[in-house]
Amino acid sequence: MSIDVNNESGTEVDEQAILDIARYALARMRIHPLSELSVIVVDADAMEQLHIQWMDLPGPTDVMSFPMDELRPPSKDEEEAPQGLLGDIVLCPEVAAKQGAEAPTEHSMDEELQLLTVHGVLHLLGYDHEEPDEKAEMFGLQAAIVDGWRAERGLTGPSPAPTVS
Repeated sequence: MSIDVNNESGTEVDEQAILDIARYALARMRIHPLSELSVIVVDADAMEQLHIQWMDLPGPTDVMSFPMDELRPPSKDEEEAPQGLLGDIVLCPEVAAKQGAEAPTEHSMDEELQLLTVHGVLHLLGYDHEEPDEKAEMFGLQAAIVDGWRAERGLTGPSPAPTVS
């Protein structure tokens, strides 16, 4: 799995954890091991520009996903998805820090960025949360991936509750 993490935000983030949880999520979703993903960490101004340009919404947001080859998880009959370019995930640590602090189970900016990375991966794989049934499926899968990753690393305490919009 080729995953690039590029921090352009000026904020220190745990890039290794972002890389690790993205790799874990893609493996769990049975995405081809030669697929490629890019994760870019930007400041609030850059995220706001992207949010306006692509969503026509004001202000910065927490995470945006830009799919390339529109890869999907394989069906039960397939061993893994075809190889390809997944696309880009853009994260904003300033928004992540605020969301983590305001969450019902308060958590760190880095924990929020890990959750947002999984959220972005799922969007790249075609998951959405516009409808209640879609939201239940996506957020359930997101929690299972984050919990599994945390358990593998022996991390204790509650997993971050979904705070993504």
